[in-house]
Amino acid sequence: MQAQLSQAGTPGPTAIGIDEISIRQGQTYRMVVSDLLRRRPIWFGGADRKEASMALFYDWRGEKKTLGVRLVVMDRRQPFRNVTVARAPQAAILSAKFHSMRHLSKALDEVRKSEYRRLSGRDRSYIKGQKYTLLSQRENLTPAGRQNLKKLLAANQRLNTAYLLKESFGQLWDCQREAWARRFFDNWRTSLKWQRLKPYQKCAEMIERHWDGIAAYCKPENKVSLGFVEGVNNKIRVIQRRAYGLHTKSICASRSSPVCSRSSETHENRPLVFLMSQKSAIARGSSGTPVIDCTFSPAETFRRAFKFPPFRVELVDRRW
Repeated sequence: MQAQLSQAGTPGPTAIGIDEISIRQGQTYRMVVSDLLRRRPIWFGGADRKEASMALFYDWRGEKKTLGVRLVVMDRRQPFRNVTVARAPQAAILSAKFHSMRHLSKALDEVRKSEYRRLSGRDRSYIKGQKYTLLSQRENLTPAGRQNLKKLLAANQRLNTAYLLKESFGQLWDCQREAWARRFFDNWRTSLKWQRLKPYQKCAEMIERHWDGIAAYCKPENKVSLGFVEGVNNKIRVIQRRAYGLHTKSICASRSSPVCSRSSETHENRPLVFLMSQKSAIARGSSGTPVIDCTFSPAETFRRAFKFPPFRVELVDRRW
């Protein structure tokens, strides 16, 4: 796998996404950088979430390719921003929608908890057991969940207001001009007055502090998919679970690039040879096929899980 990755060379994307992922308990993190246009991870490394680890990525890319970066999508972590501003000053820094909506979801949940503590009897029964009904998107709810949500919002005016404020805020990322987005946010913040929703007021102050990242996304040339970075993290966590018992630190780095990307340059329609063991299988390409590393044996599950084209599979039983 390392040989295949070394032949690919250093990529030079113009739009990148930066995020961190926990690899074990005890505040142990690694950084994941993805190419948002080609939709594939390009770097996995660092020792923590500090500026020194973030600088390793730009050192790996080199000064020439770093100057070609046009967009950088990241969360609100200050070390990421400081290093990016210093090493790639020409790039526009975008704030991911996922993190803003996550803070609003937490604020809505705090309002739900406060209402549950304040009420009693029948009024409390409408709130009990409806946490995920309230936090989920309406289109993802079952008919029974929608009916419960309707009863909950009709029974509690404060939760109804908080729910509508949270759902309407997602329209901010649909604005095509910074002035439109600013007007929308000012009107949304004004509607918080006299509502006694302190968690929402804290979210509004946090968004105000990071407004430049949201304003940059409103420009038409900066409209890129913001959900791919979080999707890569989810796939890396799946790889971690499959690699249980393997203690090599380079496992995640070597597997993340081919597994998480959808590029046809890595996965070709060539025959595979599965070497079967008691606990796992390693899929090795024959006739020059790039090596694909996995840790489970059923070939059909392997194909469906990663949406690969159908392979002609040869099963070889080899114990070691």
